[in-house]
Amino acid sequence: MPENNYPKLHNATWPGIVGKGSDEEPIISFDTMLEKTASAEVDGVRFDGVDLGLFDPHVGIYMNQDGGAERLAEKLNRLNLEVGSLVANVWAGSAMGTKEAKDTFVEQVRQACIFGKKLRDLGLREGGVIRVDSAASPEVWAVDPAANTKQIAETFRRACDVAADFGEKIAAEGEICWGGMHSWRAMLDTLHAVDRPNMGFQADMSHTFLYLLGYNAPEHRILPVDFQWGDRFALEGGLKKMTAELRPYTFDFHVAQNDGTVHGTGSHDKTGRHCLATDPNGRLDITKDAGYWMRDENGNITKAFRHICWDGCMFPNEVMTNQQTWNDILAALIKVRQAHGWYQEDSVVSPIV
Repeated sequence: MPENNYPKLHNATWPGIVGKGSDEEPIISFDTMLEKTASAEVDGVRFDGVDLGLFDPHVGIYMNQDGGAERLAEKLNRLNLEVGSLVANVWAGSAMGTKEAKDTFVEQVRQACIFGKKLRDLGLREGGVIRVDSAASPEVWAVDPAANTKQIAETFRRACDVAADFGEKIAAEGEICWGGMHSWRAMLDTLHAVDRPNMGFQADMSHTFLYLLGYNAPEHRILPVDFQWGDRFALEGGLKKMTAELRPYTFDFHVAQNDGTVHGTGSHDKTGRHCLATDPNGRLDITKDAGYWMRDENGNITKAFRHICWDGCMFPNEVMTNQQTWNDILAALIKVRQAHGWYQEDSVVSPIV
């Protein structure tokens, strides 16, 4: 039997921006992120593609110029990289607050859908979602949880209606720094309130992992307060409970490692600390624990994701510009695919030349 070739293996480009921008940690250019991705190789296997954050100074430049999508397609085709999920620049607005903020939020989703369609039409994007979050803090949300969840849901529904016109799905990022999404229970409440078939969840093995520990929502903690990290049985029990609740809504999946702590850099509020795939302090068994998201409750492979992605936010630039970092990350993704993936014949897509 051939080795598994699905899900496709993607790298995220936005870690070159997120948490960067100070004199100490300048932004890593888009071309550098692409170069490191395309150059990674493990036993002849390479990354299949990238997931893109649609903001300056990376992809926003291509969105705001005539022929930008075509130029981006040419660049990525030369590197043999496809495109998957797109992160809408919803922080230009918010799902809560003023009418202007909410209108801007929805407009950013519309712009992401337009650009996503251009990439599909150019044969560069076969799958993926439009990723959003509430663009509001848990502290502001907590002033009036019921009313603010209602606001977020109303904005998300508007965004879903826009996305549906383009055949797109929207995935809300499972990260503790976003109000109405900061715990597994709050996330489910928001998804239930939205109640749209094209609205789902993006699981990240680092960010979503902290749902277990109740950061920002102690009342929703799953692991016991006296939990000890050596208790793998309890940890797996917590993962089973959390994924059973969220897996049915999960449209998009990030493989990652976490050391059980929170971290924030620059304007990015505290969230799950991304660790290197080889970090000895990592609390997750990356290969095994990915299976809680990629297999159902009976252990069957769901084939829910055409691609999986590594999101390595907030590593120091010295680490991110080291090619070995990306080789190690690719190796971790390959192991996940070998354990929980499948083989199928690839469709033939004519590249843009």
